Formats: sequence, structure tokens, C-alpha cells
Amino acid sequence: MYEQIASNKRRSWLLIIIFIAVVVLIGYIFGEATFFGPAGVAIAVVIAVAMSFSSYYYSDRIVLSISKARPVEKSEYPHLYNSIEGLSIAAGIPVPKMYVIDDSAPNAFATGRDPKHGAIAVTTGLIEKMDRLELEGVIAHEMSHIKNYDIRMASMTVVLVGIVALLSDWMLRSFFWGGGRRRGGGRGNQGVLFIIVGLAMAILAPIIAQAIRLAVSRQREYLADSSGAMLTRYPPGLASALKKLGDDEEPLAVANKATAHMYIINPLLEHKSKINNLFKTHPPLYDRIKRLDALSLEETTEK
Repeated sequence: MYEQIASNKRRSWLLIIIFIAVVVLIGYIFGEATFFGPAGVAIAVVIAVAMSFSSYYYSDRIVLSISKARPVEKSEYPHLYNSIEGLSIAAGIPVPKMYVIDDSAPNAFATGRDPKHGAIAVTTGLIEKMDRLELEGVIAHEMSHIKNYDIRMASMTVVLVGIVALLSDWMLRSFFWGGGRRRGGGRGNQGVLFIIVGLAMAILAPIIAQAIRLAVSRQREYLADSSGAMLTRYPPGLASALKKLGDDEEPLAVANKATAHMYIINPLLEHKSKINNLFKTHPPLYDRIKRLDALSLEETTEK
């Protein structure tokens, strides 16, 4: 478990470093190939950060409202509360606020920019269809997202994607207006080369940035799986829950494109999806279960 957790963290940060390198590269080419110069890069950074600011601080309220999640009292689901309180002690974080979504499709998600503002929402279908060990596995997965600051990580990647999108759009507009030719025209072959490379980057960079963002998301899901297994000390619980979630065909009524990526399995793409895995927010379900089964086997062998 420790090796898998460490590996997931290394891969996540490696992807972030690559992401930042892509942003720096397109920023440099943008500055050289257009009349905006370095000032344009600075403006793009400010705009992207400003656009993500409100989302970062208020996304938890927005997501809970969109998902029709309601606060739940301990008296309504005492076993759920007991699981959350016990796992929060094991995780060493404050007890997250608990919400329930009245929907018979089993699923769950976590939100909150840090452990002090964490919240976990589960559907009534999850409570009804999972046994105690499976429910604890799902809760541990979502609690791991909070403990690992995954909302903060996601916000950072959104900012980077925003910077790339703005620079790419401005670069294309600059070429259309002739700004790229004015800046590169007096520099001979080098100026022409910057314009050609800049045009290629303007088209490809947003696709590359989005692919990296989704790769980071998939690594954080793997990390939440292994961290959750560490909290419960029982990987088969989460593995069994994921199998049930994968087999359940009931659609989640409150799911939409804005919130689907937050759930433990994506309710819009997980079933019968033909979209390439590179452009999914979640790893393949069979791969997640396979990794958890491997953890279970290692634990049994050690005993």
C-alpha cells in the first residue's frame, strides 16, 4: 500500500511538472510570435487565476446544491456517521460534513478545498445497496480525496488549462489579425519559424493540456483508492464496492457534465463508454479493482 501511494504521488507531481513546462513553452512562443509579448502571458495568468478563484472557494456549495444534496443528521443514518467519524480519526482530519442525495443509484463524491471544509455526499442507493465494509471502503476513498487536497490539485490544473486556452486563443486571433506577422516579419527565418511553431502550438496545446489534466485526475483516483484501502486496512471492501457500482445500470438522475467527474465512478462515462481512456476523468474500473485485489493478495501473503 505504501509503495502504491508513493508511486501515485510521484506520478501526479511529475504530470504537474510536465504541465507547467507546457505552459512555460507556449508562453514563450506566444511572447515571441505575437505582438502581445510577455505582458500577454502575465495577463493570461491573472485572468485564469481570477476565473478560478470563486470556483475554488465556493465550488463545494455550488456542487452540493446542483446535486440536490441535503445535510443529514446522525439519528437518520447512525452507521454512516459512525463510519465517517472512525475513518476521520484514522485519517487524522476533522470530521467532514455529511450529505445525502435522495437517489436510488449508488454513488458518492467528496468536495471542499481542504480538510477543514470537507464534505462527503452519498446517495441513498449507496447506503441501501452496500454492506458495511463496502460502504466504509467508499467513504474511505472519498475521505482520502479530502485528506490528499485533491480539490486544490484539481483547481491548480484548471488554472493551467485556462492559461493555455487563453494563450492559444489569443495567438490564433493575433495571427488572424496579422499581429504575428508584424512581430515576426523583421526577424527573417527565425521570425517565420516562431510563427509556424506558434500556430501549431495554438492548435495542439489545449488538447495536450486537457489530456494532462485528465491524467492527473486519473492518478488522484488511483491514489484515493490506495489511500482509502490504507484507512480501512481492508482493500476487498472497496474492491467489492467498485464491482457493485460497475454492475449497477441505474442512471444517477442528478448527474451532469459539470459534476460527473467528482463521483467515485463517473456516472456519465463509466458504462459502455467508447471514449478513449486518455480523455476520461477516471481510470478503467477493471484496472482499479485489479490494483485493489493485488493489495489484498499482498496483505494475505504477508500474514
